[in-house]
Amino acid sequence: MKKIILVRHGKSAWNNPNLDDHDRPLADRGLNDVPEMGFRLKEKGILPDLIVSSTATRASQTAKILAEVLHIPQSKITYEKSLYHASSAMILKCIQRQNDSNELIFVVGHNPGMNDFIDFFGGNLDNLPTAGHYGWNSDTEHWLQVRPENSRTWFIDYPKK
Repeated sequence: MKKIILVRHGKSAWNNPNLDDHDRPLADRGLNDVPEMGFRLKEKGILPDLIVSSTATRASQTAKILAEVLHIPQSKITYEKSLYHASSAMILKCIQRQNDSNELIFVVGHNPGMNDFIDFFGGNLDNLPTAGHYGWNSDTEHWLQVRPENSRTWFIDYPKK
């Protein structure tokens, strides 16, 4: 069984209008919410084999904070430029390219792609809030075979839940 947790980056800062969207960092709220969400995962014993993150600053900060809270080495974080504002199809392609030796992966990215992916996979959530998590179990041994038909919701969590 393969397990996927979509992680939406924490709340980003908008206080510098000259900053390119890709380079926006986490806001104070994001810097508070992301560790809290990491501690919730830790309490459940949920530790990823791999974290795949968008290259955007707010996403990479989210990935690094989660790794720190979960005591995951930074070497287990990979960065995919294609996850920056990725469609649901691009997110799925990224998941399907992963090495089968990884059983549980986190995918750190952005909306609207995360919401579209949740809808495509039959999830029941209008909007994945910033720093939110949406987990799936996929009844397969191979990432390449992850599809909506063999996947079911595992859990949903977000800061205000």
